[in-house]
Amino acid sequence: MPSIPASDDTVPSPAISAETAAKVDSTDAPKLKHPLGPSLWHNRDYLLLMTGKTTQIVGSGFATFAVPLVAFALTGDVFLAGLISALGALGYLVATLPAGAIADRTDRRRLLILCSAIDLVLFASLVVAIAASALTPWHLTLVLFFASVVASFFGPAESGGIREVVRADQMGSAMAAMQGRQAVASLVSGPVGGILYSIGRIVPFLASTLGYVVVLVCTIFVKGPLNGDLTHTKGTSAWGSLVDGMKFVWSVPFLRAGIGIFALINLGFNGMMFALNLHLIQIHTEPFLIGLIDAAAGASMLIGAVVAGPLVKRFPAGKLAIVGILLAVVGGVAMALSTEYWEYLVWISVTLFLIPAVNSGLIGYASVITPSRLQGRMNAVLNLSGVAIAPIAPVAAGALLAGLTVNLAMGIMAIFFVVGAAAFSLYKPIRSIGKPDTWEADLVEWPVATVAES
Repeated sequence: MPSIPASDDTVPSPAISAETAAKVDSTDAPKLKHPLGPSLWHNRDYLLLMTGKTTQIVGSGFATFAVPLVAFALTGDVFLAGLISALGALGYLVATLPAGAIADRTDRRRLLILCSAIDLVLFASLVVAIAASALTPWHLTLVLFFASVVASFFGPAESGGIREVVRADQMGSAMAAMQGRQAVASLVSGPVGGILYSIGRIVPFLASTLGYVVVLVCTIFVKGPLNGDLTHTKGTSAWGSLVDGMKFVWSVPFLRAGIGIFALINLGFNGMMFALNLHLIQIHTEPFLIGLIDAAAGASMLIGAVVAGPLVKRFPAGKLAIVGILLAVVGGVAMALSTEYWEYLVWISVTLFLIPAVNSGLIGYASVITPSRLQGRMNAVLNLSGVAIAPIAPVAAGALLAGLTVNLAMGIMAIFFVVGAAAFSLYKPIRSIGKPDTWEADLVEWPVATVAES
C-alpha cells in the first residue's frame, strides 16, 4: 500500500526499462555480492532504529487516536474535526519532496536526532496546554502541521538509514518486520488509546511524548553510518538533487506508476476509514469501541506481518501484491456495505491481512533497486501517493458524511479504491517483480550510461 508458482529467478524483472537497467551503478555494485554481515536480530544499529521507532509509533498512535476526539470536543462539528486533521496533514505536502533531497545530502543520524527532539517539544506543548485547560483548535492544528513536516524528514532518513545497515538479501524480511511494528502500534494504540483517553485527554499525548524520548535516545546510540559517500553532493544544489531524484523515479516504470496508482488506493481506503471513524464519533460510540476497530486492523496486520516474510521469500512479489490488493478490495467494499459494528471488525481484518506482504515486497524491491545515494529522494517521491491525498481524505469524508449516510459516504470513497486496485493489477511492471533473490539484478544505474557513437 502496501499463491502462484514462482517465476524464473534468473531473469531480471522487466519492471526496469532497458534504457535504465543497462548496467549497474559502479558505486552500488558491491551490493550484488551479498556482503557478509550480521543477521537482522544481531544487527545492533538495525535493532536500535527499530526499537526506537516502534516505541514512538505506539506512543504517537495514542495521540493519533485521540486527535479526532479532541478536535470534535473542541469544535462540536465532524466537518471541522476532519478539517483540523486535513490542515495538519498539509505539512506532508509542503515538506515531502525537499525532505527527501535533504535526507540524501546530510548526515541521516543527526537528522533523525533533530526530528525526534522537535517532535518531543511539539507534543510536550500539547501536554502543557491540556494541563492548563488552554488547548485551542489552532494550537492542535499547528502541532499536527509541524509534526507532519518533521515526519516528512524522518521517514526518508530512516528508510535510507535502514538500507545502509541491512544487507540487500535481508530487505524483504526487514520490511516485513517494519510492517509488523506498524501492526503492533495499530493493535495497541486503538483500545489502549481509548482507555487512556477515558482517564483524561492529556494521557494519550503524554504517552506520545514519552515515545519521542525513547526514539531520541535509541537514535543517539546508533554507531554505524546511515549514509553512503556524500561527496556526490558537492557542487550540486539541493534543488538540483531534488530534480535528479524525481527524474530517477520517473525513469523507472514501477516507481513512476506507484505515485498515481497508490494515490487512488490510499484516497479510497483512507477516506473510508475517516468516514467510519467520524461516524462512530458522531453517534457517540464509546472510545474503547472506536479503538477496537484499530485493534482489529492491528491484529490482522500483525498476523499478516508474521507470514509476510515467508510469503515474500516464496512467491514473486508482484503477483503476491496483486493478490493482496484484490483481497483488500473485497474487504473494503464489504465494509462499505456493512451496517453492524461487528461487520466492521470482520471486514477491516480481511482488508488488511495481506497488506504487510504487499508492502514488504514492493517497498523492499524499491529499496534494493535504488542506488544508496538516492534512497531518501526515492522514498520522498513515492510518499507523494499518500501525501497528496492526506489533506483530501478527512475533508472529503467529513463533507460526504455531513449530507449522506455512512454507507453512501464509504461507498463513494470505495470507488477510488476499486479503480486504483484495477490499475495496480493490470500494470505489467508490477506483475513482473520477482522474488527477493532476483531484486539485486534490477539495480538501476543512475545516471544512465550512454554509449558514444563510433
